[in-house]
Amino acid sequence: MGAAAIAVGLTAATAFSLAVGLPGFADPLPGGLGPCVPGKCPANWTDPNSDPIVSYDDGINTFVGADYLVREKVAESEGKIVVLGNFDMNKDTTSGLIYNVGVVGAGSRVPPSPNTDYLTVGGNVSVAANQTLAADGGVVRYAGTLTGNVTDTSVKDVNAVAGYANLRGELETASKCYADTSRVAPTGTFKVEFSTATFTGDGSSMLQVINVDADIVAANGTSAVDMVFANMPAAATILINVVKTGTLIVRTTSGAEANWKPFRQKLLWNVPSADTIAFDGAGQYQGSVLVGNPASMTTVRMPGMNGRFFTTGGLTHASLVSGGGGQELHSYPFDGDLPRCGNPTPTPTASPSPSASPSPSPSPSPSPSPSPSPSPSPSPSPSPSLSPSPSPSPSPSPSLSPSPSPSPSPSPSPSPSPSPSPSPSPSPSLSPSPSPSLSPSPSLSPSPSLSPSPSLSPSPSLSPSASSSPSPSATPTATPTATPTPVPSMSNGPTTGTPVVVPTTPGPGPDGLVVTGGRIGLLVGVAVSMVLAGVGLLLALRRRVTD
Repeated sequence: MGAAAIAVGLTAATAFSLAVGLPGFADPLPGGLGPCVPGKCPANWTDPNSDPIVSYDDGINTFVGADYLVREKVAESEGKIVVLGNFDMNKDTTSGLIYNVGVVGAGSRVPPSPNTDYLTVGGNVSVAANQTLAADGGVVRYAGTLTGNVTDTSVKDVNAVAGYANLRGELETASKCYADTSRVAPTGTFKVEFSTATFTGDGSSMLQVINVDADIVAANGTSAVDMVFANMPAAATILINVVKTGTLIVRTTSGAEANWKPFRQKLLWNVPSADTIAFDGAGQYQGSVLVGNPASMTTVRMPGMNGRFFTTGGLTHASLVSGGGGQELHSYPFDGDLPRCGNPTPTPTASPSPSASPSPSPSPSPSPSPSPSPSPSPSPSPSPSLSPSPSPSPSPSPSLSPSPSPSPSPSPSPSPSPSPSPSPSPSPSLSPSPSPSLSPSPSLSPSPSLSPSPSLSPSPSLSPSASSSPSPSATPTATPTATPTPVPSMSNGPTTGTPVVVPTTPGPGPDGLVVTGGRIGLLVGVAVSMVLAGVGLLLALRRRVTD
């Protein structure tokens, strides 16, 4: 029985370690931004085309935290647009005088659903004389004033952007978080040789992170570059943090589009700090963009931007003054999994007992009554089963030593008391304190697994103070703020202990980043393994004694 129990315990502990060792990323952008929102989302997103429209995406494709300016000879912006500031259109009069929003002539051809808001503006909408803002088939909703010609439908609504007011701050926080190397470690490198910029991953991580503290231009400092992505797993999320401050230039050619096009829907360009940003060059730019500085202005002169565009600052859609026109923003989703940068309710980090110890109760609910129990003290210390801390570091080692523990288990002093045990011998299996990580029970159980009962006693209990109370502690309440749940892998099958209780959401770091897995998972897994193996050994020794 002992060998089998130890084997089961080791297997369960290994599974637990793997479960808590998952990478610390699983989130979309704030507000759920990024993925396609039905509408009728397509099964596959094709390259820019002019095919008939058969699918619809009601997700935001362009978010602007300040003003949106339309200048020079640009053509259109596909998808749903939200602008917290003003929308101002004043194009070069020698070019086409229409700017399309929502539905465009060439793009992914996945616009918002008909008769929904194509453009939502928190300030004023201004269209220069003899020019037309075309939201054909949709609605332009604005909170301020409207000047100029707008088609099809325009609606004044003082609360136009009320539902989007928090996005600006949330995107700013997320942008800084993604670029924080103390929270999100880089996995790859960036290098420019002549006119090629190469982003090289580690070949295995499903979140590839590369930090760039420079303009993305050719080696001569001004010319455009071919973009090359190497050693990237096909399904990985690619996060490029362009952390240069001040002025930033990203200038590309159309020479290597086939190389980075496959990553389009899981590629995010994060610019957390720059204040004057320019995307220009030739060809189609692939991937979504996040600009995190609210005081910034980003100017886009690329022929085509293929992905979401979210900026907490301003956006100028323009062409080169002396160059050709027709620049477009195309609607493509971002489907990547990013680092968790939310702010969940903090959980305590210190516990008087190992958080990985077997618990006498799989439920985090408080004791139904503070009535007398086998606990020798009504100390308000948290029950081991309710410890929300994933780390056993602030507590005694979970070894099976008979030394006193901070848990409310009986101290060695009651050992001389009369006991109906078949043997008064203080053998290891009958030690009054079998383990500081076990429940506050004063005795052992003949069962191969720890039941939720308050004691582990062999059919008569070792202590006359044992009680049938379902609670091992007089503590009437659980530790505040933690909402632990049993780990499923520890509650199925003939394990040697009850499910290990861990918090459902890990605690945040100093900057609000929630990081899962890593060393904490390994340490907790080792602790669980040691405890469960020890329990199996104790059960084997107990059986030998009783036999």
